Amino acid sequence: MAALTKSKNYLYWVVVELRRLYFKLWGMQIGRGTTISFSAKLDTTNPKGIHIGEYTAVAFGAVILSHDARNSRHTDTWIGNNCLIGGRCIIYPGVRIGNNCVVGLGSVVMGNVPDGTIVSGFPARVIGSGIETGPYGLSLAKSNEEAAVASKDG
Repeated sequence: MAALTKSKNYLYWVVVELRRLYFKLWGMQIGRGTTISFSAKLDTTNPKGIHIGEYTAVAFGAVILSHDARNSRHTDTWIGNNCLIGGRCIIYPGVRIGNNCVVGLGSVVMGNVPDGTIVSGFPARVIGSGIETGPYGLSLAKSNEEAAVASKDG
């Protein structure tokens, strides 16, 4: 049983890497270790405008745009390292999402997001800042709790 689980885990990471390489063939910049759900949509009208950092997770149904057909505009959309883009999010063209950010489920991001920020809503608004995340936007809760205690003491 353990061998089967190990094989499935290995196969999962092989498929994740093949998907990342597929997007790179389109001309997108996708960082090492980044995972993109099979139901996520990355803009292929302007594929060279998509830039996603390392160890970022793009969840199910997310849409990342890099063109605006109405205004005939092609632009770059940037997502940093160690971010989590929640399910069914829409990232507008030209947006810059910093490193260590979390975008809440179903959010519509129309403006830039600074490093270490949690945003959520329609339109997305800052609901937390100064956070530290590890790979795939997972909270480094111990570090965050220690920082909160240190700020209260200091």
